[in-house]
Amino acid sequence: MNWRKIWTITRHEYLTNVRRTGFIIMTAIIPALGLIILILVALLLPRGDAVANWLEQQFDIGRKPIGVVDRSGYFTPIMPEYQETFILYGDSEEAEAALRADKLQAVLLIGEDYLETGRITAVTRESFGEAALADSDRVRAFLVNHMLADQADPALRRRVADPLENLQARILSGTGQERGGGMIFTFLVPYFLAIFLVMTIFSSSGYLLQSVAEEKESRVVEILISSVRPTELMAGKVLGLGALGLTQVLIWLGSAWGFTGGMATLLATLGNIGIPARVFVLGVVYYLLGYLLYAVLMAGVGALGTTLRESQQLGGIFSFAAVIPYTIASFVMINPNAPIARVFSFFPLTAPTMMMLRVPLGEVPWVDVAGSIGVLLLSIPAALWLGAKLFRVGLLIYGKRPTMREIWRILRS
Repeated sequence: MNWRKIWTITRHEYLTNVRRTGFIIMTAIIPALGLIILILVALLLPRGDAVANWLEQQFDIGRKPIGVVDRSGYFTPIMPEYQETFILYGDSEEAEAALRADKLQAVLLIGEDYLETGRITAVTRESFGEAALADSDRVRAFLVNHMLADQADPALRRRVADPLENLQARILSGTGQERGGGMIFTFLVPYFLAIFLVMTIFSSSGYLLQSVAEEKESRVVEILISSVRPTELMAGKVLGLGALGLTQVLIWLGSAWGFTGGMATLLATLGNIGIPARVFVLGVVYYLLGYLLYAVLMAGVGALGTTLRESQQLGGIFSFAAVIPYTIASFVMINPNAPIARVFSFFPLTAPTMMMLRVPLGEVPWVDVAGSIGVLLLSIPAALWLGAKLFRVGLLIYGKRPTMREIWRILRS
């Protein structure tokens, strides 16, 4: 391949598209929205301790009391410390009328056989209100303290009601060394890395497919391939439009950086959570390998479309594959080495995002790391071969999208 021609195409694609009105508007939307939100927060949001009270009022976080209809006798009368957050009613009709009048968050109907069956009926106005009550610390504390009122001292009742009040976590590595952790380490970091890759894929592929489709429709591509090889044209477009997508994402991240305090906030965060260097090293490796794989595939398959819409539909197949690991993210958070997570780590289209989710969460076996990187390194040349063939033939296809049989014939030729 002629790298000088590739560089010329890369530079042309980047400089041409970075000046487009659509690119400038889409790039400026995120910082503009962030600035508007900051201005509104500064003007409208209360200051100091009033912020928590304001948020509590907006979302009704524990602001309304809970009605109680007690037929078991264990919760009558209500203890003094709970009389502001729980209200006792004589019958369910009266309690439900108060709920409909928006005076209560929910109503607990406690039957006579509660001690034997543990059955409580929760009446709420929200679809998942009963789930919120089941996980509510104040409801659990209310029930426990009333049942043990005459059988245990206050300190024991408090501890039984909330046995994990002061839970502290320690995370050990495979060598027995303690490392940082917490919510930021186990949730935000892997999501940030994987979302960064997905955002780049979506933004870059959009410009890539648009460029190829426009050149096909205007027949400019016929002139281009008379002076450059299709593989060189594809490589230049992948690099140039990939850099364009990266520019957009970096501008978005830079604006978020500035709005949230920048370097001081980042350094304070990293100092508190102690993120290992391997997380960032592997994150960069999977990011680069994942982007190259997806960009090459989208360039090849997107060229098969006869219009921009058809190209986007074909490229959307790979965009969907990039987000598959998010559908099982809850399982990965609990057990990053679950069998299903390991299987997706060895599948080329899901390996980058899945490994980005797994690596910060725990000790991933070195076999998975080496195997997934090896799979990606082998898949990129294969994707380049596949994409080059589809790209070369697809550029000159007009009028109709090729069938699967025609695509298979192209690959075999």
